[in-house]
Amino acid sequence: MLKLTGVSTEYDRVPMLRDISLQIGEGQFVCLLGSNGAGKTTTVKTILGLVRPTEGDITFEGKRIDRLRTNRIVKMGISVVPEGRRLFPKMSVLENLKLGAYVIRNQRKIRERLERVLRLFPRLQERIDQIAGTLSGGEQTMVTVGRGIMANPKVLLLDEPSLGLSPKLVIEFFQAIDRINRQEKITVLLIEQNAVKALSVADYGYILQKGRILAEGKTRELMATDVVKRAYLTGTE
Repeated sequence: MLKLTGVSTEYDRVPMLRDISLQIGEGQFVCLLGSNGAGKTTTVKTILGLVRPTEGDITFEGKRIDRLRTNRIVKMGISVVPEGRRLFPKMSVLENLKLGAYVIRNQRKIRERLERVLRLFPRLQERIDQIAGTLSGGEQTMVTVGRGIMANPKVLLLDEPSLGLSPKLVIEFFQAIDRINRQEKITVLLIEQNAVKALSVADYGYILQKGRILAEGKTRELMATDVVKRAYLTGTE
């Protein structure tokens, strides 16, 4: 469904991604793991057309998208939940959610999407008229994810969504993402540092290090590799 082949990128002539290849099948839940500076967010920006590859190509449903504008890519069915939430803090929860549906013109479809979001995150129903900036960190994350799926995407990119959440909320959040993938039938690419949680819910994983794919495989197989054990699982049960 989404495929990167030999993709390299630069910032001011400094290499950021180096010949990375990854693919996501329809309905899959894929995670991309790596430390700060590994190139995870650059990968998201490159898929969305915010950064242009210097080499390689990106295809979505068989069509090249690496030279398209971001708005065109979003309209094709790729949505993002950006790092750091990036809500409009002075607008209500409802207003923030509806902004995610700007590519949809049919009001009935917008209402249907909103109902689905509120079923996924019932707490937002209670906060629907509250100003987004007054919500807790966990609730703001729910709004951000809800906004991302309001456009009815085929692929949802989530960039470090669990950052700053309490351990309890992290568990709830990953359960919600799993429901989005399984129940809503939305293909997911999760960019994360929390390897234990990400590998516990995803089907397939990639390890990114210094802009290169260091390892990949089914998540159960990855968790058993020395690369993952050394980098992420040392000291964990």
